[in-house]
Amino acid sequence: IDNDGNGYVDDIRGWDFAGNSNNINSGGANDDHGTHVAGTIAGAGGNGKGVAGVCWSGIKLISGKFLGRRGGNTANAIKAIDYFNDLKARHGLNIVATNNSWGGGGYSQALSDAINRAAAANILFIAAAGNDSVNCEGNTSGACYPAAYPNSNVLSVAAIRSTGALVYNYGATTVDIGAPGYGIWSTVPKSSKGKVVSAYASYSGTSMATPHVRGAAALYASTRPGATAADIKAAILSNAVPTPSLQGKTVTGGRLNTTGF
Repeated sequence: IDNDGNGYVDDIRGWDFAGNSNNINSGGANDDHGTHVAGTIAGAGGNGKGVAGVCWSGIKLISGKFLGRRGGNTANAIKAIDYFNDLKARHGLNIVATNNSWGGGGYSQALSDAINRAAAANILFIAAAGNDSVNCEGNTSGACYPAAYPNSNVLSVAAIRSTGALVYNYGATTVDIGAPGYGIWSTVPKSSKGKVVSAYASYSGTSMATPHVRGAAALYASTRPGATAADIKAAILSNAVPTPSLQGKTVTGGRLNTTGF
C-alpha cells in the first residue's frame, strides 16, 4: 500500500519512473552506471574491501530512476525531481542534494521549473557537465543540459584526470568546479551463477566526477545539520583548489577539496 500517501506503492528504496515500479534494480547498463555513482558517494569505508565513498558513513541514498533500457524523457526526469521535492517538503526526509549524472535534450522550461521547486525545498541539484568535449557557453545543442541551467541551486561538475588535466565539457560561467572523473573505480553489480553479486569496475566521465561533489555535499552537511543548500554550494566552491586546466574553463577555476569539511 501507499503508506505515506505520496502516490507510490512501497517505494522504500525509491522509484523507477521509466518502468513505473518500485524495482529500481531492473537490470541493464543503467543499473551499472547508477551503482557506480552510488559507490563514489557512499561506498562503506573501514571494512577492508572494495572502495570507500567520499561520505562513507552516516548517509542514506534513495533512487529516482528515469532512464531505462531505451533511454528516458524529460517528463519522467521532472517526475523524479518532484518526487524528491515532495519527500522533503511534505514528508520531512532530510534530503540534502540530488546527484544528476545524466544529460541530453535542449532547454526545457518545465525542467527548469522543477529544479526551482528543488531550490524552494532547499535541495542542491548537482549535475554532470557532459562528455562531448564542448564549451558549454552559449551551447544550446543539449550537450550541456541539465548542468547548464542557471538556477541558483545547480552545481555543475567537470571531470579531470589524476594528472589534473581537464577532460570532456567545460564552461567559464556554466560549469562550476572540477572533480576526479577518469579511471574511477567503484561498485557495480555482477551476475554470477544466476545471482547478482558485488563487483568493482573503472569508469570515466563527468558522471563519475559528479558523485565526488555529491559526496562532499553530504560530508559537509553531516557536521552542519542546519546548513542550507546555498551554504553547502558556497562551501564547496570556496574551497576549490586552483587548477591550471580549469582556469577560465570553470567558475571556480579549481577542483574539489574537502579538507576543510
